[in-house]
Amino acid sequence: MLSILFFLLYISLFLLGMYVLRAGLMKLSGNHVNKWLSRFTATPLAGMIFGILVTILLQSSSAVMIITIGLISAKVLSFERSIGIILGTNIGTTTTVEFLAYSTDHFIIPLFIIGGCFILFAKEKGKAFGFFFYGLAGIFLAMRGFENLAVHFGKMETLFPLFKEINEHYTLAALLGLMITAIIQSSTAMTGIAMGFVHSATISLPSAIAIMLGANIGTCVDAFIASIGGGREAKQAAYAHIYINVIGVLLFLPFTLPFSEVVEMLATDPEVQLAHASVLFNVFISLIFLPFIRPFAGFISKIH
Repeated sequence: MLSILFFLLYISLFLLGMYVLRAGLMKLSGNHVNKWLSRFTATPLAGMIFGILVTILLQSSSAVMIITIGLISAKVLSFERSIGIILGTNIGTTTTVEFLAYSTDHFIIPLFIIGGCFILFAKEKGKAFGFFFYGLAGIFLAMRGFENLAVHFGKMETLFPLFKEINEHYTLAALLGLMITAIIQSSTAMTGIAMGFVHSATISLPSAIAIMLGANIGTCVDAFIASIGGGREAKQAAYAHIYINVIGVLLFLPFTLPFSEVVEMLATDPEVQLAHASVLFNVFISLIFLPFIRPFAGFISKIH
């Protein structure tokens, strides 16, 4: 019971860290994000590139999707032009996962100290840097907690059947990733949790990849909620986001095992392998959709 409470605590800490980090970055960027998204999306490729950059800047694909849907609702951005941004957000969000894959324990205390100094002594913009460092430290601390708890969960006999099913049935692992991500509203957090379990060898790399794939669908929920009441084109953007991720997962899920064998050749650390898998999946799917944005937009417009 205590382990469950700590697990929920670390999830809360991770999400809080993401929120504080994002708040700092939003304060630094001001209102420029809205202008950039509406101005630099003339072509699908430009939209994708700026989607990547803005998602890296804000460290949240959901935040960029919600801003995009808001711009569509305000008639500043068209539905078709938003698809390039959607593809870019899927790639941009993987940078956080890549960063988390490497050992960050020794950064936790220095980041808390630096963040505290900025918040206490700096001016408004400086305080924004303080929030960024504080949020990053919270995320790293939560990741450390996930790794420790994963070792403990792996030794609990009552959870053996669950982990056995996840390791044997990748569809179940994907559904688990989808459901938990839909609840906690963060595919990055879900992938971070999977990193903790694959680090402790509680689950296999293919199972962790399946969880990551499911998380890509689960993260569509908040954008869909944001589109409610936003008009027809806003809803179409949310549906496009869902279709892109669902189609991508359906294409990759049957090949989870060979895909894991490919990423195993790229790195030795299983956490890094999972991060690389996330990048490869999202880049590959985005590049598949990029040349067909116009017919894809037409398809979404016809059925929604």
